[in-house]
Amino acid sequence: MKAPVIVQATGKRKEAIARATIRKGAGRVWINRRPLEIVEPETVRQKIQEPLLMVGDRWHALDISVDIQGGGIIGQASAARTAVARGLLAWLKDPALTDMFKRYDRSLIVNDPRRKLPKRPGGRGARKRRQKSYR
Repeated sequence: MKAPVIVQATGKRKEAIARATIRKGAGRVWINRRPLEIVEPETVRQKIQEPLLMVGDRWHALDISVDIQGGGIIGQASAARTAVARGLLAWLKDPALTDMFKRYDRSLIVNDPRRKLPKRPGGRGARKRRQKSYR
C-alpha cells in the first residue's frame, strides 16, 4: 500500500480543538509552531508524546504539525494527543496499532464527549446553591 502525501486529523476535548497535519519528513513535531521539546509544562509534553512513544520508531520519518485553539492547557494536550494518534493511524494503516491504542486509552481514538455543566440560577455555579436559613 502506498503511503499518503499528507494526512490531516482532528481531536477535541472540552473547548479545545486540535488539528494535526502529518507529512513525510525528519521526525519533527510542532505544537502551535513551537517544537515539542520546548513545550511546557512537562506533563503536557508527556501527554502529547504518548501516541508517539507507543508507535515506536515509525514516526521518525514523519513531520507532525499540530494547531490547537480554545480550552485550557490540559484540554489542549488531550485534544492534541487524540489528533496525533488519529493521524498516525491514518498514515500507518495498521489494525494492530488501533487495538493497542484502544486497550491503552480509548480517548486516543475517540473524542471525550464530556462538557461543562452550565450555570443555573440560585447559585454561583452549576451545582452550588445559596444556603437556606429556617430561623
